[in-house]
Amino acid sequence: MILVTGGRGAVATHLLTLLVEAGRPVRVASSDPGRLRVPDGVTAVTCDLRAPATFPAALDGVTEVFLYAEPSHIAEFADAAVTAGVEHVVLLSSSGVLEPGAAGDPLAASHLDVETALLAAPLTTTILRPGSFAGNAGAWAWPIRAGRPVSLPYPGSHTDPIHERDLAEVAFTVLTEPRHQGRHLHLTGPESLTFTEQIERLTEITGRPVTVGHVTREEWKQEMADYIPGPYADALLDYWQANDGRPVLLTDTVEQVTGHAPRTFATWVRDHVADFAG
Repeated sequence: MILVTGGRGAVATHLLTLLVEAGRPVRVASSDPGRLRVPDGVTAVTCDLRAPATFPAALDGVTEVFLYAEPSHIAEFADAAVTAGVEHVVLLSSSGVLEPGAAGDPLAASHLDVETALLAAPLTTTILRPGSFAGNAGAWAWPIRAGRPVSLPYPGSHTDPIHERDLAEVAFTVLTEPRHQGRHLHLTGPESLTFTEQIERLTEITGRPVTVGHVTREEWKQEMADYIPGPYADALLDYWQANDGRPVLLTDTVEQVTGHAPRTFATWVRDHVADFAG
């Protein structure tokens, strides 16, 4: 039995579909399973990664887990997994752990804490370390629909946007092919793109004029204050500043694992064009 945590997430949703289509026994978990829409024959269970009391029931009878990186009770989760007889965990981490000074970066450190706890446990742990999610561009949907500028403090900063479907396919492969178990996989999209270039692709594909509002760091933090805690906002801003005008390193890991090249950012936009419609 495979347990997929974070059942409302984009990666988990696609992964669940792949597992069901392949006939794999799977259970999907969420802190609020009543909000999940699951395929026939799949059980939705409560597993709140911030609430250890929910771990034992969710893990009962499970041998493999797809795990989102939540550090608050990761030691308890690892202990509960071992007790339940889990053999293999696939962790969705972040390539931020590979950066110098990762332990001092609150975003990277939260993922690093989860990796460390799992690697210390008597479990086989496969770590997926994606760079930038293409889905991060979804944060621009509201201003684009409203005809307002997209606020960017570093329009020339590069990212390596990766499609959630590629992440789901990598996760599916490592869950179902033992030869990949235990690997640490740095995953990127096929292109290093600036935010400006991503906006250009959105304009071309959606047919909607999109403008960029070049804001200061503090102005952006104020806009995001209700959504991103200050220390995390500072970490993002520092990363964007470090990559302003500097292409990021790309890998061919998606192709090595899945057998096909990763999907482009333009493909992601086409898949989500309705999100940006007025």
